Amino acid sequence: MTNDISLYVHIPWCEKKCPYCDFNSHATSASKGLDPILERQYIQQLLVDLDRDLETHAIDSKVDTLFIGGGTPSLVSAGGIAELIAGLKARIPFTETAECTLEANPGSSDRDKFSGYRQAGVNRLSLGIQSFSDHSLLQLGRVHNGRDAKTAIAAAREAGFDNINLDLMHGLPGQSPKDALFDLEQTEDFAPEHVSWYQLTIEPNTAFYSAPPVLPDEESLIEVDEIGLEWLQDQGYRRYEVSAYAKEPNYRARHNLNYWLFGDYLGIGAGAHGKISGHQQHKMITRTQKTRVPQHYLADPSASLRRLDRAEIPIEFLMNALRLVEGFTPAQFESTTGLPWSTLQDFIEEGTKREWLAFGGEHLRTTSTGFIFLDSLLLLI
Repeated sequence: MTNDISLYVHIPWCEKKCPYCDFNSHATSASKGLDPILERQYIQQLLVDLDRDLETHAIDSKVDTLFIGGGTPSLVSAGGIAELIAGLKARIPFTETAECTLEANPGSSDRDKFSGYRQAGVNRLSLGIQSFSDHSLLQLGRVHNGRDAKTAIAAAREAGFDNINLDLMHGLPGQSPKDALFDLEQTEDFAPEHVSWYQLTIEPNTAFYSAPPVLPDEESLIEVDEIGLEWLQDQGYRRYEVSAYAKEPNYRARHNLNYWLFGDYLGIGAGAHGKISGHQQHKMITRTQKTRVPQHYLADPSASLRRLDRAEIPIEFLMNALRLVEGFTPAQFESTTGLPWSTLQDFIEEGTKREWLAFGGEHLRTTSTGFIFLDSLLLLI
């Protein structure tokens, strides 16, 4: 394969496991950084992992987006990130304008660390703020407070980052629409280029699933979505995905856009997922997943491979592409899935009848009502 691809790198450790988190994350006693020996071992194994993927899938592509996620990647030292990125680039070329994102949490980073990340090649920072309310942060099990959040954003700016995303959650336990708007308003002084504003959902295998908190009702959630969208638009943001807002098109999260448009990506690290397409005409699509437990991964970064059945391909495509505000074209569907547009005929008819889908011009897109009932829309597939 020769098209540009994305590369995801997973750092599986966190200072504490949050009660809502269903990601592959594991608590560690480190609050400011990983043990240097463990950090070095893991980085070396990541590079072994990449070597194997490049050989297994006969990759002959350039990396257009890199995303270092977790877990808490900011537990890795600036020197460790520099070693990692240099090792990646020694094995696979990056495009000249590659987007290189690193996730960071308030409390595990400071200006010097951020400066080191930037010097290492990170050009986009994603900060896991979640809320500026000390009460909400405590309920969410976060290890930082509102002041820490603002300090981290300021430190990122001082370090020279001019492409910053803030992760914020709404629909929190006991949160009113006014409370949700408060969180958004706190971002105004920092003017982040991108805001990911997403609703808390209760996922299986989490502490919240075992002991669910009381969440706002549907009427309140709809009100929050409406006032939040209005505020963000007034600040110059454009919603381009159900939970993603960018100041300008060039500040859209290119890595996530590749996911949403069913692009190919390699995933390295404990529990990382990947998707690789084979022959362009027949679209033999393979999903990969690496060993989840960090200790097992350090012993052997093996991968499980699963080829998608033909019937699964449109489902996987739609689960992502329907999240995009502008939707997708028949040509995009056919070129990435290898299936004819007629495959979606029944789905389009039913979704349009319920006013959850609209087909105008060249794009099939989710309506504003469809976004509210997105989970129900996906059940129609």
